[in-house]
Amino acid sequence: MFMSLDAWIAVGVVLTVFPLMAFSRLGPDIILLGAVILLMTLGVIDPQQALGGFSNSGLFTVAFMYVLVAGIRETGGIDLIIRYVLGRPNSERGALARLLLPVALLSGFVNNTPVVATYIPAVMSWSRRLRLSPQRLLMPLSFASILGGTITLFGTSTNLVVHGLLLERYPALGMGLLDLAWVGIPVALAGLGYLLLLGPRLPPARKGVASAFANPREFTIEMEVDPTGVLVDRTVEEAGLRHLQELFLVEIERAGNVVSVVGPGEQLKGGDRLVFTGTSDAAVELQQIRGLIPSRDDTSSLEKEFKERRLVEAVVSNQCQFIGQRIRDGHFRTLYGAAVLAICRGGERVKGNLGQVRLQPADVLLLEARPPFIERHRQSRDFLLISELNGAARPIHEKAPLAWGLLFGAVLLAALGVLSMLNAAMLGAALALLTGCCSVGAAKRGLDTQVLLTIAASFGVGAALQSSGAAEVMGSGALTFVAGNPLLLLIGTYGVVALLTELVTNNAAAVIIFPIVMSAAESLG
Repeated sequence: MFMSLDAWIAVGVVLTVFPLMAFSRLGPDIILLGAVILLMTLGVIDPQQALGGFSNSGLFTVAFMYVLVAGIRETGGIDLIIRYVLGRPNSERGALARLLLPVALLSGFVNNTPVVATYIPAVMSWSRRLRLSPQRLLMPLSFASILGGTITLFGTSTNLVVHGLLLERYPALGMGLLDLAWVGIPVALAGLGYLLLLGPRLPPARKGVASAFANPREFTIEMEVDPTGVLVDRTVEEAGLRHLQELFLVEIERAGNVVSVVGPGEQLKGGDRLVFTGTSDAAVELQQIRGLIPSRDDTSSLEKEFKERRLVEAVVSNQCQFIGQRIRDGHFRTLYGAAVLAICRGGERVKGNLGQVRLQPADVLLLEARPPFIERHRQSRDFLLISELNGAARPIHEKAPLAWGLLFGAVLLAALGVLSMLNAAMLGAALALLTGCCSVGAAKRGLDTQVLLTIAASFGVGAALQSSGAAEVMGSGALTFVAGNPLLLLIGTYGVVALLTELVTNNAAAVIIFPIVMSAAESLG
């Protein structure tokens, strides 16, 4: 069969796209959008075909799943897994077992990309507590999420996107949520077994690059036991405050008295002020512990809407109006709309509780503030330097069970066929916003726009191969190569797609190859 000029142009664009994505610094979304614009300009595809990916049900299902996972992240839902599932294993293999099995199971029902993104900070924190190198846990985490994603249609964005393409072409061939499980479960179990048996032996035991540049500064950090929280009447040991890596509980201030020697059996009371010493990274970790809140010296509007807060590091200038004043007496929180969580002076901790510390020039403050604080005070004479830390402020812990309930409710509705996957994900995302599990800002930040744009643009490139006839010609060539054997065609498809995913994103590879494989399958009948 002979290919038309449009077909040659489509093939040429595809052959150019792959090396560009593999070797250039441009993102895959930019390259694929550029390819779609070129194909539309040359008349290979029309505007409807170019924009067809933006109306695909699979794309929107992926987007709504991102919002659902953002709700779990904002409510500290992963902390429940760390507390009740991960725990404190006795060996590295035990740690891998506690990590990989729940990750694989969760990835079967939640898009694996946000699962990994949500788990990474939790695993970093967990590895510090276990004194394990995070590198030996992070790579198995990634592989476990991929293996779990093969179990259901919800598992990966690629599953959802290819299923959306299948529905567009053959609406009657729609698949159920668990139709992939009979293949996915054995594959996942085999892969997890390999990781558990050989995983501890393969990664080299070395310190990360980041450790060479670790922040040696020691902060004084003050937190308060929430009177209505889960830590009231628990001992220090039971609350998990005894074995915190890079953190040490120095003293407890209770009703005007100071407990200076804090033993593991010391019982916590509501309103206790806990004074820790540790690094800024450890201070970020402390914010994630359920039942602890920043010390409250006075009331301000900061008490409301804490889900939008960020952790900020600020260096006090010699022109700051609070120089020489106590943090508590100066009403720092009321004036700046920011709560002082920790203070560091000359790289060392400051003795005493934070409220009694008199500020000096060059003091480094760890603040909990709303996003506008950074822009408002970046040029302020009160601070020499302001930077946002890589870590969110306190999650809304009390809504964590609701966030998990919304996720599993959406999965259950889709699995039972009550709603389509798109409708179930859409309903779950809407309820996450309406119930306050996830703010609009957090939902926007949770959307991986690069992945979504890459998927949408891939549809335009795939449409060019289909409409120009290039897919049919290439499908016929593939059939000739495998001598019309369906098994060889399946093996060849796996091989080609696996090779392409080494060069480009898996979504782009699947969408571009889809029309070629479908043409070959149709020819086989």
